[in-house]
Amino acid sequence: MGYKTQRRRMFRTCLSFLAAHNNTLQSKARLLPLLNPNSPMSAGPSPAPFDPTDDPDEGLCADLDGCSLGDPSPPLPSLLIRRHLSGQVLVERAWEHWNQLGAPKLVVAPMVDNSELPFRMLCRKYGAEAAYTPMLHSRIFTETEKYRSMEFTTCKKLSGVKWCSYGIVELLLEIQKHFEDNFLISGSTRTKGDRPLFVQFCANDPDVLLEAAKIVEPYCDYVDINLGCPQRIARRGNYGAFLMDNLPLIKSLVQKLSQNLQVPVSCKIRIFPNLQDTLVYAKMLEEAGCSLLAVHGRTREEKDGKKFRADWNAIKAVKDAIRIPVLANGNIRHMQDVHDCLDYTGADGVLSAESLLENPALFAGYQTMEPTKDGSYEMENGVILDQSDLAIEYLKLCEQYPVPWRMIRSHVHKMLGDWFRIHPQVREELNAQSKLSFEWLHDMVKRLKDLGGAPALYGNGDIKSRAKPNGVATCIS
Repeated sequence: MGYKTQRRRMFRTCLSFLAAHNNTLQSKARLLPLLNPNSPMSAGPSPAPFDPTDDPDEGLCADLDGCSLGDPSPPLPSLLIRRHLSGQVLVERAWEHWNQLGAPKLVVAPMVDNSELPFRMLCRKYGAEAAYTPMLHSRIFTETEKYRSMEFTTCKKLSGVKWCSYGIVELLLEIQKHFEDNFLISGSTRTKGDRPLFVQFCANDPDVLLEAAKIVEPYCDYVDINLGCPQRIARRGNYGAFLMDNLPLIKSLVQKLSQNLQVPVSCKIRIFPNLQDTLVYAKMLEEAGCSLLAVHGRTREEKDGKKFRADWNAIKAVKDAIRIPVLANGNIRHMQDVHDCLDYTGADGVLSAESLLENPALFAGYQTMEPTKDGSYEMENGVILDQSDLAIEYLKLCEQYPVPWRMIRSHVHKMLGDWFRIHPQVREELNAQSKLSFEWLHDMVKRLKDLGGAPALYGNGDIKSRAKPNGVATCIS
């Protein structure tokens, strides 16, 4: 189907949708949060202000203006995915959706307090083709507006539309522009902003999980269930990888979302020590309605990624055993690892977490320079990228898309780790700051650059083809 044909079909869909609602303000208000979350006509109260008196790091670095969400509204009809699918139809729909998103291969993994909007946007600029939010607690998300407004942000779409000033023709044209600017054209890899996006929840109650998922489904491409967190807090809360002891509960979580959401359900898992158990687990998730499976190739007990290598053989076996898209997670330090993993496992994409924290430009092909025998750093015919420049880019994104200071502090430590090892006195100054400011952080980075000494990131000649100034990445083969 040609692009013009799709535009006409999309326009007719908008026309049909508005024809039934044109004369009532109430119907316009239902679409308003999608088209203009800033409008005073958007339903629902504003988020309560956050008081950071107990811990300044818990406060937002600026007012939520460009990235907070209005009350959720359903996506327009052409975006809906049919419910109650099963068997081969579900598999076909899973692939159709994945391909419409451009079949992204390079994905930012979910990281608590670390895969927030500014960091996702930085990674997208440097080659990432999709990203997960940090893990969100489904119960707290449904109960606490403050938690929702601070922990889940994404780019607004089509802000500034004033409904009262539009006639029907102008309104239809604006909606058409909204579709073209913010959603994929079928068969295309054209994306914009913070999409494709997985929103990840931890949960152990299907009804609570569905309530949380309903809030975010207009703003994402998958609702993801965290079935892989191995930390003690997950054990105490009975979620993440500790649900592996209760497969019927996991099945009910997936079925609840699959049968009631308009976006696909994905799951992120860890493997069992026994491969056969892992394959039974993966098949059960597929049959329950999972449309995409991300497999971390370590067991629940293998928490230390530097100590335990991920098992690519297990990921390959899962990929061979199920029919839906599979993402591989583990042992991704640079782009050669990406190619090796895809070739070995046959996975449809890879996730990276810890390596991206230290090098957000990993997916653009940059990697840390290795010292020569004499301790110097040499490179031929390559491209240099200073990690301090990445830190500055991240800080500017935080000014545009505010997040809690604790997230900014964490990223600065990770991105500038090599610098801090050489100049520990600057790290101590950062740790001593009970209340951060962008002015202080920018000055700190400048002082580090003046002190010098840290190795830069480098890449080969095809770097610039993957790093995009507007944050939209090309897909590697």
